[in-house]
This record gives sequence, C-alpha cells and structure tokens, in this order.
Amino acid sequence: MKEQIFALDIGTRSVTGIILNQDKEGFEVIDFCMIEHDHRSMCDGQIHDVVAVANTINQVKEKLEQSYGTLTKVCVAAAGRSLITMNGTATLSLQNQPIKDSEIIQHLELSAVQDALEKVSQQEQVANTYPYYCVGYSVLHYYIDEQQIGSLIDQRGEVASTKIIATFLPKVVVESLLAALSRAELEMEALTLEPIAAMDVLIPESMRRLNVALVDIGAGTSDIAITNHGTVAAYGMVAVAGDEITEAISDTYLLDFPDAETFKRAIVQHKEAKAQDILGFETTISYKQLTKDITSAINFLAANITEEILKLNSKPPKAVMLIGGGSLTPKITKMIAKQLELPENRVAVRDISAIKQLTLNENLPIQPDFVTPIGIAIAAKRNPVHYISIYLNELTLRLFEMRTLTVGDCFIQAGIDVHKWYGRPGAASIITVNGKKITLPGELGEPPQIMLNGTVTTVDKPVKNGDFIQIERGKDGQSATITLYELIGEVKSMTVWFENHQHTISPTFFVNQQPAKKDDVIQDNDMIDWFQPKRLQDVIKQLSSIEYDRIKPFSIFVNGKEVQLSIGETQFFINQQKVDPSQLLYDGDHIQIIQGKQPNVQDLLAQEGKNYWRSITIFFNGKKIQLNQPAYIVKRNDERLKGDSLLNRGDKLQISTQSNGFIYQDVFQHVDLDLSSASGKFQVYKNKQPAQFHESIQPGDELEIIWSE
Repeated sequence: MKEQIFALDIGTRSVTGIILNQDKEGFEVIDFCMIEHDHRSMCDGQIHDVVAVANTINQVKEKLEQSYGTLTKVCVAAAGRSLITMNGTATLSLQNQPIKDSEIIQHLELSAVQDALEKVSQQEQVANTYPYYCVGYSVLHYYIDEQQIGSLIDQRGEVASTKIIATFLPKVVVESLLAALSRAELEMEALTLEPIAAMDVLIPESMRRLNVALVDIGAGTSDIAITNHGTVAAYGMVAVAGDEITEAISDTYLLDFPDAETFKRAIVQHKEAKAQDILGFETTISYKQLTKDITSAINFLAANITEEILKLNSKPPKAVMLIGGGSLTPKITKMIAKQLELPENRVAVRDISAIKQLTLNENLPIQPDFVTPIGIAIAAKRNPVHYISIYLNELTLRLFEMRTLTVGDCFIQAGIDVHKWYGRPGAASIITVNGKKITLPGELGEPPQIMLNGTVTTVDKPVKNGDFIQIERGKDGQSATITLYELIGEVKSMTVWFENHQHTISPTFFVNQQPAKKDDVIQDNDMIDWFQPKRLQDVIKQLSSIEYDRIKPFSIFVNGKEVQLSIGETQFFINQQKVDPSQLLYDGDHIQIIQGKQPNVQDLLAQEGKNYWRSITIFFNGKKIQLNQPAYIVKRNDERLKGDSLLNRGDKLQISTQSNGFIYQDVFQHVDLDLSSASGKFQVYKNKQPAQFHESIQPGDELEIIWSE
C-alpha cells in the first residue's frame, strides 16, 4: 500500500509544496505547487511575518487539496542557515592526580558545550541559554597544562582542558515554523534541517566519508554543508545568492526587479529572451551575451561561496554539488571550480534526477530547485525529528530530537554545568621538604550521582520521551593524607666496606627536627628533612671520626697567594683507586683512608723547594762545628714562627728571606762553653787575629777563645 507524503519547502521568496507516494520500492513524485510570498515576509530563511507566511502556506495547501483531498499533516525543514557554530572550552583542576574514568572526560566536554552555548547567548545578546538547541558537538583537542594531547585518561598534570565545536539551532526558528503551520491548520508530521534534507537524498551515508561541499543557492542566501569522515562536518551560509544575479540583470538592462527575475528564468530555459526596459525599448538578449554582461556579478557570487567553503573546510573539498534555483546561474560551476582550483568536472549542478529510489512524473520539472523540497519529504520520513518531554529534577524539558538525545543533552538544555555538581576538593596541606615548600592536594571531589528512571547512569546514556532524570551533588573529597614513605618513595640502603667491616648506609628522616619513621603521617605545615648519603665525603661523616675539615684540601695563604699543602691532605681510595671525596659510592665498594698530618713551617718550605735552615761549617777551639740559622722569616699575625711550628688551614703567612749573616757570637748557640775553671781575662780570635763578638764569620773560619792570668 502506498503512503502519501506532503512536504513544504518554506523559502525566502516562495513556498513549494510537493506530494510524494512511498512504497517498498521507493518514492514517486506526484505533484507540486509553488507560490511566491506577496511581500518580504521572510528574511534569510527566518519567518518574520507568521501571518503572511501562513497565508502563502494555506494557498499552496488549498491548491493541492483540490486534487488530493484534505491535507492535515506536513513534513517541513528548519533553515540550515539558522544554525550557529561556536567553539567552547572547559578546564578541570587535576592537582597532579590522573583521570581514571572516561565519564569525567564526558563531563568536561559537556562543560565546554555549556561554555559554547553561553558564548552564543552573548553573541546573540539573549538573556539566557535556553532559546537554543544543541544539534551536536565534536571534540577538537584535549590539553594537559596547555600541551595538546591525544587522550586524558591516566594523564597527570595540574590542569586538564578541552576545546570543542558545537552547533546550535535557535528555538525561535522552530517555534515560528510551528506557529505558521498551525495558522494554516497543519500539524507538523516530521521535521528535519534543510542541509540534512538535501544531503540525505544526494549524498548517502556511504559517500559522506568523502570531503564534499553541497551548496543550495536560493534567492536570498546560499546555504553550504560540508561532509567529511562519514558525517556532516560543518554548515555555513552567505547572504549572496540568486537575487544578486537578478539585481545585476536589472541594472544592466534597466528592468524592474520582477521583470528581471522573469527574464532570468526565461533566458536560462530558452537560451534567449526578450526584455522591455523601463523606457519601453525591447531587446533580445542571448545566453552568451547575458553571461558576458553580468560576469562581475557571477564572479562575486562564486567568490563569496568559495570563501565560505574554504572557511568551513580549511581547504578545497574533493567536489562541489550545486542545487537550488541559483545553481542555474550561467558559468557559476566553472567560476567556483577555478577559484577552488578544482577540475571543472568536480563542480556540478545536481537536480532531482540524481535522487536514487525516486520515480518522476513526466509532467513535473526536474530542476535543481526541487531537490530540497523532495529531500525534506524523504529525509523527514526516513529520519524524522520529534519533540520529547524529559523531567530533570522536577523541571520539565522539551527537546528537539534531531539526533539520539542523551542525558548530557538534557543537562545542556537545562543550563546545568555538570562540573559545578562535583564535590569540593579536600583541603590541601603545605609542607616543607628539604627547604622547599610543597603543596599536597586533597582528594578530588566525587562526581555527581546521575539517575535515569531510578537507575544510576552516565551522561552518554540515551533518553526517550517521558524519562525522569535526577542529579545529586557529589561527595566532597577528603583532606590530604599521606605517609612519609608515600611522599618520599622507596629509598634503598647501601652496603660498603670500611676498615674491614661491612656497614649499611641508610637514609635519615626528620620531621620538625625529630627523627621520623616511614609510616608517619604527614601533617599540615610539617618540616621534613631527609638525606641519603651517596658520596664518599657524606659516608665518611657516618663511619669515621675524621673531622670533615681534614677531608678538604689543606690550603693556606703565603704572601697573599693560596697554597695547598699535599702533606696535610687526607687521601681516599675506593676499591684501591685514589678518588676525590665527592666520588659517588656504589653498593659493595671498599673504602680506604690515609689521613694527612698537620704540616709545619719546614713542610711548607720543603714543598716550595726551599730549606728552612741555612748552615756554615767553622772551627772553634780546634773542633769542627756546623752553625744553623733560619734562612727565612715566617710570621703569622705578627708572630714569628719556628721551623717546627704547626700550621692550620686558612693561615695567612708572611715569608721573607733572612738577610743577616752569621756573626761570631752565633757559635755559642751551638757549643757548651765550660766556664767553671776559667779565671782571668779572655781574648777572642778569628783566624789567629783578635776579633769581636759581633764580627761576621764565614765558612772555614777558625775561632778560638784564649784565657790569660
């Protein structure tokens, strides 16, 4: 049995009604009726005068009812040019805790859709977000700490965020459409979107993986839909269409606008037409001449369409399909192909003969401007859009079921930002670890509990008419709780050998300057210090009584210049190899220490290749004697040092050469003169000659003292 379908294409300039029959084999076009509006009751596809549009609809309906009886239900389409596309973003504080649940990501996406909806409301200057339906959204990118990433699952960072693109339809578009139908005593049987309608009959789903642009060039606007990756990826509109060409004809040939429109249709159909200008002169114009005369207008139309296609698609599509009355504009396909840098055979006008499973009545036209009304009838029957009622926390929602609706769609329509229903994060703790302040985040708040008809559900769960949804705020997170072990992690001990004994080197932990254990729970404002000795100099502090200063190089300053005394430096060996104290140790290493001695003045001079003592050999009373005296004067803070005076690290010494030579009296520092038996006077001699005690002496001199009665 055949089913009769009545569909209306309510356009800017006219209303087209069409009757189709549907059976198992497909659809058959039976009849149509097109009546133009009496005046500008519509603008850019939006009904501005409901009463006037209703009158035109009623005329079309009555005309068709004369042949097909009473018509009470109709399939219609909302203008795709009314769709609004907007980007939205949302962020989620992670506090370095990973996202484990994909539902949290879905909540983040819905918050981004809510953000896009708020932007649309601000852009359109409306008081709230309720006047819009969300037709759909796609995720553009995910981010962790502003770095783009493929997936948020198990990612760590401070902040997760997402960017989406969402499409919205103003409610007023549907409401005004319903009002006009009601005045014409028609009930909306099914609803679709104009771009979807045309797309559904010309580009089936199997072809939508291809990047194709469908352009419906009407009277006032050119509507554009882009397919890619199996879906309708974008919608767009430019306010330049067939009227632009009509106005160019009117200006070129001095024709009234209605006459120019009639002339345009005639010359496209017959390739030649007569026109009488406003002065009464009649002219016959050929199709070729018309094309030449209005080339600039055609190019302007093509440029606007091309620019919008590139804006929506970011690159030329693989092909472009043109429908609508304006698609018959001369040379429009070639100009669009040229501007998109496509081969000419990749841009084509498609009429209703391209619609599969459609039987045509031979008395009906097949022009491209009938693709949309037929598409409305077929698409509305195949994929009808209905209103459904949903109850959300005792709030009644009316949703436009353009696709499978979910719990998340209901939240968007109700203006609920799911993230604001999360529990509050637990209180954080601020601690200090080895002098550095660290914030320990509290637990994240739990997600809200969502119930669908009394059963726990998720935001991506489909809903149907009459469903009940409840959302309850999630539980607050707990304050930060962490043990010392959880904070620091596993720190392994190390075993070394020292003085033929095995020693275990373990880390040390202090909390608020008190020894602590790994299982101690960290509290807010705790000061934590821990250290794991890894270098030789640190291990020596634990194992040896050697003062740390003895480990460092033995440095002093001589006449303002730094000098390192190797004899005072302690030497270190690991596995019999001499190393620096900063050498890293490894498990099982053997340590050996050879301690340096505290150097004296003679050690200092010896390192410099100098001898502290200066010597000469003389003879005294016939005996050979060696006389010694310091060759250098060494002072430390004005204190004169001796050869065996011990030095300390950091000493500042002044060293100068001893300029005085040996004198006679120096001999008495090296001999023991027995005066117990001496009596009378004495005389001193040098080399058999009388001498004085202060007289200088030289090596080999013979000195003597002779006593006389």
